[in-house]
Amino acid sequence: MGISTDMLAAFVRVAERRGVTAAADDLGVTKSVVSKRVAQLEAEIKATLFSRSTRRVALTPAGEAYLDFARRALVEVAQAEERLRDLRAELSGQIRLTAPVSWGQKVLARQLPAFLQRHPGIEVELLLADRMMDIADERIDLALRWTTHPSPDLVVRPLASVGWVLVATPAYLAAAGTPTEPAALASHVCMCYWRESADDAWRLNDGGRVQPVRVRGRFHANNPEAVAEAALAGLGIAQLPDYLCTEALADGRLQRVLPEWTPVTSFGTRITAVTTPERLRITRNRALLDYLAEALSVAGSATDAASA
Repeated sequence: MGISTDMLAAFVRVAERRGVTAAADDLGVTKSVVSKRVAQLEAEIKATLFSRSTRRVALTPAGEAYLDFARRALVEVAQAEERLRDLRAELSGQIRLTAPVSWGQKVLARQLPAFLQRHPGIEVELLLADRMMDIADERIDLALRWTTHPSPDLVVRPLASVGWVLVATPAYLAAAGTPTEPAALASHVCMCYWRESADDAWRLNDGGRVQPVRVRGRFHANNPEAVAEAALAGLGIAQLPDYLCTEALADGRLQRVLPEWTPVTSFGTRITAVTTPERLRITRNRALLDYLAEALSVAGSATDAASA
């Protein structure tokens, strides 16, 4: 027969109410049904759960040991049933989502249409901004951020990996020379996603050490796509996120510079989803977060394979 939730519920209720009559009233069944379910449970687990030699029902040592398990099992079953109801129900409502501009355009925007087709009752409002938007003040449901220091009072979930590379056009390297060590970058025109003067000091990691180098350039931009366009125009060596370079590297318009060295940036190597505990309890927000975690993982694997 196997153990059923009805058996577990009868056992837990009798244990908590210290009597079959009160348990039957709580469960809305007869006393005989409660007694039968407890007896069936005892037969299944081959143990006596209650001592019936006194007027007051009391747990045996086996019953005391089994009670905590039975309670947890009932809670887990209830949570699973609620989750399935959520999945079966048609999700609806608006989700306000924010993400960095370039990553949102190049990566995120490609994943959202499939989610919206799957859930026709949901509306997504995508706000692309490189500034750190305030989740509470601006009514943000999910914020996808390029940051290594998320706020400790938010729910944090890593979503996607971002690699950093040094690239230049073959024509630029033919004219200016190809660097063979980080120190050689000091004599080249270098460009990166620039926000402050500290960004002119690059740090490169070869897997065992980090080497700083002071670089210079005639073009500064607070948008990585603008830096990518300058690199494609042959202006110099650019430090860029890999998702902006995949196609150009594949077709030869750009090539890697110092490929054995990895740039270390203040942005880190992950896009992280952050939200408040309250907004995460909203089913449509959880559904989008779960979808993106899976979709971006698959997309990242495909990108890695293509660039290998």
